[in-house]
Amino acid sequence: MNTLDKRNGKRRLADLAGQLAARRISKRDFLKKAAALGFFAAGAGVLGGAAKRPFSLLSPAHAADEGEQSPEVTAWLKDVGKGFRGRNITIKYATEATPPSQVLSTLVENDFTRYTGIEVQVEIVPLEQVLQKLTQDVAGGLGSYDLYYLDQSWMASFSNDTVDPREMYQNQSDLAMPNYDFDDFLPPLTEGISMFRNKMVGVPFDIPIFIVMIRQDIYDKMGLQTPTTYPQYLDNARAIQAEYNGEIFGTTGQMKSGHYSLECDWTNWLWGHGGSIFGPDGKFAGNDARGIDAMEYWLRLKENMPPDVLNWTWDGEFTSMAQGLAAQVYSWGEFFPGLDNPENSKVAGLLEPVLPLQPVSLRAPAEAGHGEIPGTAHQGGSALAVSRYSKNLDAAWVFAQWGSSADMNIRVSLLGGGASPMRRSTYEDARVLAKARPGVGSTRHFAVTRRAIENHMGSEPDHPAWAEVSNGVIPVELGRFFAGEYRSPKAVMDEIAEGVDKAFARY
Repeated sequence: MNTLDKRNGKRRLADLAGQLAARRISKRDFLKKAAALGFFAAGAGVLGGAAKRPFSLLSPAHAADEGEQSPEVTAWLKDVGKGFRGRNITIKYATEATPPSQVLSTLVENDFTRYTGIEVQVEIVPLEQVLQKLTQDVAGGLGSYDLYYLDQSWMASFSNDTVDPREMYQNQSDLAMPNYDFDDFLPPLTEGISMFRNKMVGVPFDIPIFIVMIRQDIYDKMGLQTPTTYPQYLDNARAIQAEYNGEIFGTTGQMKSGHYSLECDWTNWLWGHGGSIFGPDGKFAGNDARGIDAMEYWLRLKENMPPDVLNWTWDGEFTSMAQGLAAQVYSWGEFFPGLDNPENSKVAGLLEPVLPLQPVSLRAPAEAGHGEIPGTAHQGGSALAVSRYSKNLDAAWVFAQWGSSADMNIRVSLLGGGASPMRRSTYEDARVLAKARPGVGSTRHFAVTRRAIENHMGSEPDHPAWAEVSNGVIPVELGRFFAGEYRSPKAVMDEIAEGVDKAFARY
């Protein structure tokens, strides 16, 4: 299959996934047509091309220093566990390799199953495969998975397939974790990650969010000012590129054709230049004047990136920073603890976290569409949801509370190398504050992360078709543009407009 055939195949497969999620085709038809396109061989994902998150747990030696589960949580698990012991209950969910998912999979046997008797099977697979598995499960109402890991871009697509956690907490007081406290989640996360049409689809679970990270040693050596605006970020990239002549690049990116990470970068430049994905009329707006300004800025910025950036998702972008190939990056804050870890990074202790840039202009949510919230800190958060098709609803709800509790969020932020703080209490915990220093498990980026969430967070649209176009149409066509298949930014944006509006019109 040549390159063009692969791109067309991904585009057609993304369309099939959208039809399946909307129940316009059966699961059997979906699998048959997907197989005909050459996908699903050897476990390939629904959109092809596996990509992992650039994250790893602390080593066991370091993890042992981070403490045990709180006695209050253990007491609650023992109490509710009386209703499950001896019933041979196993719950299951599929997730990508996020900090909370990896920490939970590491701790679940000793800290959850031991006290409740509930066995848990956690499948950690690339994000594309998570979408494939969930799409197949809801299409047939199979209940193969008791919990769903939902990326924020899928929330609307699966909103009818989950149980509202607030209702479960209120209606099942015998299973309710004491002091679980929904209000402890940072409000922008609840609104931007968990809600769709006044329903809480799942509880906030993970929050990768864009911040700026700069090589302070290079900045000091060159006398550069910390960037606060998009033009200044570009000027600094150009200055670094000229100074180091390809030995160190001005910046880096995650621009692999057809991958969701490429769409994430695009939204950052789009929102920062006053554009939006949609207008108030619900039509695609990325091809307006501000959208074209953003594309032209991106092209200038790309001139100061490593040549291999077109082959990288977020893992390649992280690696380029860890290897010292670039002097600044505007990307996921969860990169920071890994970059600050001398065990696997050449730039440990050299980076500084910086607030998201001030926009050239910023479009108000009322001027956008489909619940889109333009902002200069793109969020890629996720929720943990209980499937309405689960045959073990009560057990799944107990696990969801445990996995998203204040105690677990603190432990994830420590054991997970300083990532995924969702709750106010996490940011204010003494153990977390004590790690705000360079080195293993650093949390010194947390203050910037919190301000990004509270003041700068950008959220993608809420619509059943969004999963289809954000993982298919948009990154596929952007990939073709950067491969030289379109004559201008306006041409590719117009093509994306046609594909997106067509997909949305089906709903």
